[in-house]
Amino acid sequence: MKFPKPHTLSQIANLIQCKFVGDSDFQVLGMNEIHVVEPGDIVFVDHPKYYDKALESAATIILINKEVSCPEGKALLISDDPFRDFNKLTQYFKPFKPSSVTISETASLGKNTIIQPNTFIGNNVIIGDNCVIHSNVSIYDDTVIGDNVTIHAGTVIGANAFYYKNRPSGYDQLLSGGRVVIKDNVDIGALCSIDKGVTGDTIIGRGSKLDNHIQVGHDTVIGEKCLIASHVGIAGCCVIEDEVTIWGQVGTTSGIRIGKKAIVLGQTGVTKSIKGNATYFGTPVEEARVKLKELASIKRIPEIIKKLKNI
Repeated sequence: MKFPKPHTLSQIANLIQCKFVGDSDFQVLGMNEIHVVEPGDIVFVDHPKYYDKALESAATIILINKEVSCPEGKALLISDDPFRDFNKLTQYFKPFKPSSVTISETASLGKNTIIQPNTFIGNNVIIGDNCVIHSNVSIYDDTVIGDNVTIHAGTVIGANAFYYKNRPSGYDQLLSGGRVVIKDNVDIGALCSIDKGVTGDTIIGRGSKLDNHIQVGHDTVIGEKCLIASHVGIAGCCVIEDEVTIWGQVGTTSGIRIGKKAIVLGQTGVTKSIKGNATYFGTPVEEARVKLKELASIKRIPEIIKKLKNI
């Protein structure tokens, strides 16, 4: 997430009332999670296990809960609770703005686009030409939708990320300030949920087709011409490359990559990244031919035990 205009390190420190290490005029351009940071971004870290990863990342401002040596060319924001202060920055730069109308006056709708009754379109939404948005669809703020897109009834675009910190008082949500971006020629079925990025974008690539009842987690990127069948659950921060086929009731863990032209058979649990141009099945996931051989061998166990008893 980029700020509307550059800020200085001292300005950001003042917003969250914390100490800083570095030039007070050090330029701050935005804030992002570790997997999408760029120079000029703030990244937060609150666990020693990830200190080095954050300090060595592309981010040039590290919001951290310990005074450490500052890498050359970077700056630190020293906070007793980086998670809390990252949320403060999201609230400041991307505050929730309630709507009082069904279609926001700041939304942009393209030529020949049809919006069916009872659909909600939030602030700063952009929808391209020749789209059909069916009834009872909710499109949250800042969503970007290309041309020739169809979204069926009951789908929710842009809900918050499922991202929480476990505190003694209960679960504390990491606020979402990102977007959903849907490219041209995408079809999305009924009752799907596509969550926005925490600070970046959740992306559905050009020409991809999603069936009914699909969950796409925050910051996930789905490539071009993918086919995803019903009841698939894709966790946050996944990368699904081009022309992947995912059949029904597949689930993934977060942060995995599925390679180009992979086929994932129904009810598979994608527990790790998998390469393209192959077919996969099972939990934990394996190439289908390997998994099916394993299942065939398991069926022979009673026969093998019986033979052993007769020896």
